[in-house]
Amino acid sequence: MIVPAFNEEASVGAVVRAIVGLGLPVVVIDDGSTDGTGSVARSAGATVLTLPFNLGVGGALRCGFRWATQHDYTAAVQCDADGQHDPAELQRLLATAIERDDHLLIGSRFAGSDGFRSTRLRRLPMRLLARVASNAARTRITDASSGYRVIREPLLSEFARAYPVHYLGDTFEALVQAGRYGYRISEVPVVMRPRDSGVPSAGPTASLKFLVRVLAALLIGSSHRYRAFDGAPRAVGR
Repeated sequence: MIVPAFNEEASVGAVVRAIVGLGLPVVVIDDGSTDGTGSVARSAGATVLTLPFNLGVGGALRCGFRWATQHDYTAAVQCDADGQHDPAELQRLLATAIERDDHLLIGSRFAGSDGFRSTRLRRLPMRLLARVASNAARTRITDASSGYRVIREPLLSEFARAYPVHYLGDTFEALVQAGRYGYRISEVPVVMRPRDSGVPSAGPTASLKFLVRVLAALLIGSSHRYRAFDGAPRAVGR
């Protein structure tokens, strides 16, 4: 379990304890926090990787993916440290990814009948992201910016090698690039809870600006290129 965290001391402990209670290992990447995030996570039972300064979610995730591959894991689940992602969904997500033989399984806020409610200002860019991602993945994607995901080999190694670090790159661009290079992608509905504490990393206006920048970069061509998936059988590991 990979949990990027920046100044989440109020919520990260509960997240870690819930994951450890399921019998799963968890690594928290303390992304240059100025509070007690790292010590709280460690006390709750996590392995903590401490970054000397804030790299952002993408940089923290790349660190986590590299740790996972270096420790011979062939599957990893990423989730947020703010309490929005329910750890009770973890085992279902893992089982579904293995059953479908997915390389990337996304926990979607919008796929279920009781979809997540968002503001109109956020809804339009989210729908645009979903349409672009669906075309790249060649399957219907409803939540291209969800951070609740299962990543399996060989995509895990590709993410460890080259993973976008800018805002929306760590979710949307990584998804689109994985789809373009032939990796199998699908999604399942999950329940997203309100944040336990803290504030989102970007407000609606900033998110829209980043969206335009990311879409422009994808049209020009992303610098994050993965080895194309060749369809060879893959062993199911830890």
